[in-house]
Amino acid sequence: MLKLLEALVTSVANKTCFWKKGFRSFVWTAVSYQLKDRLKLSPSASQFVSSIAFFPWSIKPLYGILSDCIPIRGRKRIPYLVIATLLSLIPWLILGLTASLRNSKVQLMIFLSVQNLGSAMADVVIDAMIAEAVRVERASFAGDLQSISWMAMALGGICGSLSGGYALSNWQIEKIFLLFSLLPTIQLLSCGFVKENFVCNKVIPELSTSNGSLAMNGSVMHDDNLSADKSKTSTSRRKKSQKKSRNGAANTSNVQTLEKNGSSASRWFQSLKMATYTLFQAFRQPLILRPMAWFFLANVTVPNLSTVMFYYQTEYLNLDASFLGTARVVGWLGLMLGTFIYNRYMKKIKLRRILMWAHVGLSSLTLLDLVLVSRVNVAFGISDKIMVLCGSALTDAINQFKFMPFLILSGQLCPPGIEGTLFALFMSINNLGSTLGSFGGAGLASILSISSGSFDNLFLGIAIQVLCTFIPVAFLFLIPKEATGISSA
Repeated sequence: MLKLLEALVTSVANKTCFWKKGFRSFVWTAVSYQLKDRLKLSPSASQFVSSIAFFPWSIKPLYGILSDCIPIRGRKRIPYLVIATLLSLIPWLILGLTASLRNSKVQLMIFLSVQNLGSAMADVVIDAMIAEAVRVERASFAGDLQSISWMAMALGGICGSLSGGYALSNWQIEKIFLLFSLLPTIQLLSCGFVKENFVCNKVIPELSTSNGSLAMNGSVMHDDNLSADKSKTSTSRRKKSQKKSRNGAANTSNVQTLEKNGSSASRWFQSLKMATYTLFQAFRQPLILRPMAWFFLANVTVPNLSTVMFYYQTEYLNLDASFLGTARVVGWLGLMLGTFIYNRYMKKIKLRRILMWAHVGLSSLTLLDLVLVSRVNVAFGISDKIMVLCGSALTDAINQFKFMPFLILSGQLCPPGIEGTLFALFMSINNLGSTLGSFGGAGLASILSISSGSFDNLFLGIAIQVLCTFIPVAFLFLIPKEATGISSA
């Protein structure tokens, strides 16, 4: 009964953190207006600053390695969650109280980066907790746990978007920064209610693999391309087996040597070393490497023009902050709808099929932006607000069809001991691709001379974005042919 209560408390804390992650839209909408109205940055410069500020989300494996390998007072999760929460809290307080820092592009970018560092680190810790829960529960539970977490984040996004639009219409931006700081304060207090068992300072065992397959929660998935010709690979497999035996003996020797050495620093170093090796061994598996390579390409090959569209909607279409907040609410509802549809109808569909149709859908929806910019919708009596609302909701729903399979798969692939590291690596691949895509969008806007008040070439920029959306479809061969979003229990 006590363990059940502790699990319930931990689950509630996890969902609270995901709700906070969604509620970040409350303050980041204010940041967008700060860059545009107070600092008078161009669309490309604003997107560049935002991309730099979000870079800490692209190096999440570093936080995962630290939390997995270096316990603080015998615990791997809660101390790091406390540190991360402080890093995400202090910058908002400073920016809310100091106008000179708030109105400096470089200093604002630094504080936003520190804030994202804390948020990303907290996200790694929560992801690790979820990955641990996925590993100890049955495989079918993985999708439910991830879905509930994302539903909590969507609810937080709805609350943040609604209140953010209202706050921008009635309050000063500095008050919004200070008000948002209450949320990490509450999260900091909630850390005291989360129970975590003490861990021993043991070296993390290497990931066990054999015959080109990767064990996942008691099941084994095989890459169809790897098993096409068994006769040609039998000799290679025997050699790999002999090599792994030698590596296993070497690792055993390392563990014995480590146990003789009582130094904590030595234990941490060896743990970090073996975690890095295990991470490399896990990631080099084609079953992981190929889908993650596609996931990265799917983001980096498509230039992100979201900031440019934000400038266009606020300056050319004169859409106010309250309406844009409502549009984000519709987007979060679309994300919830996408999560529900995926888990209800699409979990067993082949990944290649899901991803292909997702990109076809995204390219079709991007055409709505072309219609909006060309003003064709006005000729047919369709208001700009309807176009923005429809595009926001449907785009987020389709993006979720791309994201959910990888969230579930990544939770199932995490080996014991490096849950935070490997899960963070999966997510950081997406984040790094998105960041580079944002840099690409900023560069495209600069090349096309799209600036505040000058949107003549925006149509061409969106047309290029539509064409680039089809590039990842050509690389779908990287996805194993028989892979789905879940493995059989």
